[in-house]
Amino acid sequence: MGISNDTREGAAFMTLFRRTNRLPGKDARRDDNRPNDDADVPPSLQHTLDNFKDCMDLVHHAFPEINVNLVYFGHLVGAEELSRDVTIPLTNIRENEVQALLTRNQYKLTTNSKSLIKGILNGEAAIFHNDNVYLMDVYKPEARSIQQSETETVITGPHDSFIETASANLSLIRRRVKSSHLKVIKLEVGEVTKSIVYLLYIEGIANMEYVRELTDRINLIEIDAVHDGNMLIQYIDDFPNSVFPLFSTTERTDTAVSKLVAGRIVGILDGSPSVFSAPSSFFEFMASPDDYYQRWATGTSLRVLRFIALFITLTFTALYVSVTTFHYEMIPEALLLTITESRSKVPFPPIYEALLMEVTIELLREAGARLPTKIGQTIGIVGGIVIGQAAVQAGFTSNILIIAVASSAIASFVIPSYVMSASIRLVRFGLIIMAGILGDLGIALGIAYLVVHLSGLTSLNSSYLTPVSPNNFKDWRDVFIRAPFWALRRRPSQSRSPNLVRNRMKK
Repeated sequence: MGISNDTREGAAFMTLFRRTNRLPGKDARRDDNRPNDDADVPPSLQHTLDNFKDCMDLVHHAFPEINVNLVYFGHLVGAEELSRDVTIPLTNIRENEVQALLTRNQYKLTTNSKSLIKGILNGEAAIFHNDNVYLMDVYKPEARSIQQSETETVITGPHDSFIETASANLSLIRRRVKSSHLKVIKLEVGEVTKSIVYLLYIEGIANMEYVRELTDRINLIEIDAVHDGNMLIQYIDDFPNSVFPLFSTTERTDTAVSKLVAGRIVGILDGSPSVFSAPSSFFEFMASPDDYYQRWATGTSLRVLRFIALFITLTFTALYVSVTTFHYEMIPEALLLTITESRSKVPFPPIYEALLMEVTIELLREAGARLPTKIGQTIGIVGGIVIGQAAVQAGFTSNILIIAVASSAIASFVIPSYVMSASIRLVRFGLIIMAGILGDLGIALGIAYLVVHLSGLTSLNSSYLTPVSPNNFKDWRDVFIRAPFWALRRRPSQSRSPNLVRNRMKK
């Protein structure tokens, strides 16, 4: 299914309008209530201490015998690095040797208060000597160890995942991509938090138009704070009002590397374990790293199973509502008596019955996710069984609906991406309502609207339904199936890579 020129022009215009009108006052990045940036103020100890007034976590260490003052945040620096590179050298020298020490390359002279304050906030130690100020990078905050991702589990393959420290995440990628062609762009978002964003791409493989577009969108963000990568992408996607995720996110290192090799751009936000990639397509969210770590026949069967699960979770409950409300003739004669008997005690129309059980399932799902792991599993299993059985006995619902709702819920768990699974569950409610109003015609209209909506979406100005719209049969070998590796010779067409060939192997 293609996209007309009018649709493309309209989408491009709306994207430009959203980007250029994102927030009022974009020409003045700071207002009168924000602190002075100190760009032209010469650095001094007193001015620095005044800026950090009432900051009880700031450490001020004086060396009066050599006329040196040391200022830093203790929880941002590494104790070993600070002792080895700063404290011990300053303790073991005389005053006339200080200047010679500070001329070494690791000590960086700063000439304005803005860069000085920013350096201290970034975990550097400030060394004040006479009228000069030097910064020493000893940044090493506490961070959790690299562990397995809890949201993207695999049976085979690597188990390391990203953490909240951007430098550690960069090292995980560099360990796997030992190439000088891997480039990193450093950006900053958040007027207050000053969060660092790294954009990664492989030179000669990634399309530079995508790199420039993504860089421009991030530079246009004007917000006080961005806390997570999933929050950041909501400011830069093409259609912020769509329920579908337009940027792929992952916590797995191998998945991020595979995106880079495919010609996509990867973004890392400091403080977030979620790494995003662009451009993305709808079908990316149906793939799992397990597909590539198993035999191609197994991977293909799992892909097909996921698309079947997608159809089940979207339509199964809606079909129950449609059939029991308008289309009893669709039910086999042997099953009709069972359904009639099951619904004989239910006082509600099928649509109310279905919505009641779907909401109950979502409540159980949310409760299980928020509670501790062991308790959450118990609530999910016991709550589902007890509530389902009690609802049937009390006449609130029928046995057949319990089967339909449970099948839809189980099928939604088959979708690898949690954000896509949540979007599909939300769409399912819309199809249930359409089925209760118009029957099978309502389901058909709902699915048609869904296809039209997906066809109009773009990710970084590329079609969201690639390679179906626009159609590219060669890409189908890594979308609906997982072909053997020797057959996956080209990168995805969506990446528009200048170097499409990635595999020259033969059978």
